[in-house]
Amino acid sequence: MSIAEFAHVTRRYGDLVAVDDVSLVFDPGVIVGLLGPNGAGKTSLLSLLQGLRRPTAGRASLFGGDPADPRTRRRLGTTPQETALPDTLRVGEVLDYVGGHFADRVPTSELAAEFGLTELLRRQCGSLSGGQKRRVAVALAFVGRPRLVLLDEPTTGLDVDARRTLWAAIRRQHEAGATVVVTSHYLEEIEALAQRVVVLAEGRVLADDTVASVVARVGVSRVELASDDATSIARLPGVVRHEQDDDIEVLTVTDADSFVRALVRTGADFRGLTVRGATLEEAFLALTEASVAAGAVAGATPAPFGRDLS
Repeated sequence: MSIAEFAHVTRRYGDLVAVDDVSLVFDPGVIVGLLGPNGAGKTSLLSLLQGLRRPTAGRASLFGGDPADPRTRRRLGTTPQETALPDTLRVGEVLDYVGGHFADRVPTSELAAEFGLTELLRRQCGSLSGGQKRRVAVALAFVGRPRLVLLDEPTTGLDVDARRTLWAAIRRQHEAGATVVVTSHYLEEIEALAQRVVVLAEGRVLADDTVASVVARVGVSRVELASDDATSIARLPGVVRHEQDDDIEVLTVTDADSFVRALVRTGADFRGLTVRGATLEEAFLALTEASVAAGAVAGATPAPFGRDLS
């Protein structure tokens, strides 16, 4: 049985369509990464599972019930995008207060040790840095031993070391039985955590598969070279993205072999050519930019791929 489900869900805010006919099933025991540019619909989807919003059309279910029912949400943990903690309360008091709402809670000392908060327990929340507050907010999502945890940009404001420490804690919670849905702008975060990735753009699902499969099915490669003729090279067939890194041209291409053959035929001067497979970030950018380009064509509809959950 699925732990959460969207069935042809649409959510509108006036004339704005934030979620557009989305069908997804979240199975128990998986870490799912939600990727997409700002305004893609990630936070709106999470708000529907939290019962904060209702679908304009379609159905959202949580543990087989209505997300708006408080009894259904007892097994749900969340960390919102914005962190708001009471300034005058100590960290330990906040953990105790929130934990007191659950019959089977994680003891404060255990939770603090898990998320690296032991040294902060007697600190007032108002004295914490933004990164420390973020760690407290993520820990609170796990205090009630939830079956499903929704993490919206969980490591915003954390440095690299703090992010990796938090990733390790999230993995341990997952191994202990929590299903996790995480949104992030750090694509390395999704690569490090997720077993499944859902790519969203303009409220629609573009891809839904494993990280490796999304990268492979996009089929893009990264080409780096130096050239004085970068403009014409960037116009070659199959180039979906072009950036400059100092004096190096960085191109994302759909077929590396065809691109190199076309490059040689142009007679353009180039040097230092390197080719490698795409990362999740490059695949993600190729997907979303292709979707935007398709949407600019009158009547065009970007076609989702991956698992068919309709």
